[in-house]
Amino acid sequence: MSKISKLFKGSSSSSSSSSSSSKSRHRSKGGPSAQEAIHRLRETEEMLTKKQEYLEKRIEQELAIAKKNGTKNKRAALQALKRKKRLEQQLTQIDGTLSTIEFQREALENSHTNTEVLKNMGFAAKAMKKVHDNMDVDRIDDMMQDITDQQGVAQEISEAISRPFGDNFDEDELLAELEELEQQEMEDNMKSMGGLPSVPSSKLPSARPSQRATTRRRAEEDDDMHMLASWAT
Repeated sequence: MSKISKLFKGSSSSSSSSSSSSKSRHRSKGGPSAQEAIHRLRETEEMLTKKQEYLEKRIEQELAIAKKNGTKNKRAALQALKRKKRLEQQLTQIDGTLSTIEFQREALENSHTNTEVLKNMGFAAKAMKKVHDNMDVDRIDDMMQDITDQQGVAQEISEAISRPFGDNFDEDELLAELEELEQQEMEDNMKSMGGLPSVPSSKLPSARPSQRATTRRRAEEDDDMHMLASWAT
C-alpha cells in the first residue's frame, strides 16, 4: 500500500509541476500588459532619480574634502577627486539610462493610447452599423419625398384659404374711375365759386407826383452824404 501511495503521490506531484510549468510558459508567452510595463518603467525612473540625488550629494562631499585637504594633505585630496570622478561617471550613465527609459515609457504610453483609441473607434463603428442595420435608404428617400409633397399640399391649402372671395375687379379700372370722380369734384367746386376771377384789362395807376418828389429828394440827400464822406476822408 505504501508503494502504491508513493506512486500516486509521485504522479500527482509530476502533474502539478507540469501544470505549473505550463502556466508559467503561458504567462511568459502572453507577456505583460502595456500598463504593467509602464508602471515598472516609472518605478525604475523613480529609483534612478533617487540614486542621482544621492550621487550628486556624494560628489559635493568629495569636492569639499578635496578643497579642505588641498594644501594640507594632497594624497587625501587626490583620493577625493578620484572618487568624485567615478561618481560623476556613474551619474552620466544614469542620465543616459533615464533618457532611454523615458523614451521607452513614452512610446509605450503612446502605443497604449492609440490602442485604446482604436478600440473605442471600433466599438463606435459597430454601434453605428447596428443603428444603420435598422434603416433602409430607399425608405428614407420615400419618406423625405412624402414630407416634401405634404409641404406642397399645405402651401396650396394656405394659399387657397387666404385668397379673397368675390373681389374679381380690375384694379386699373378702379383707379381710372377714382380719377374721374376727383376731376368731377374739382369742376363742381370751381362752378360753386363762380369760376376763376377775371384779369383786369386797364393799366394800374402810376405813382402820384408827391411820391415821386419825395423819392427824388431822398436820392439827392443820399448823394450829398456820400460827397461829404468823401471830403472828410
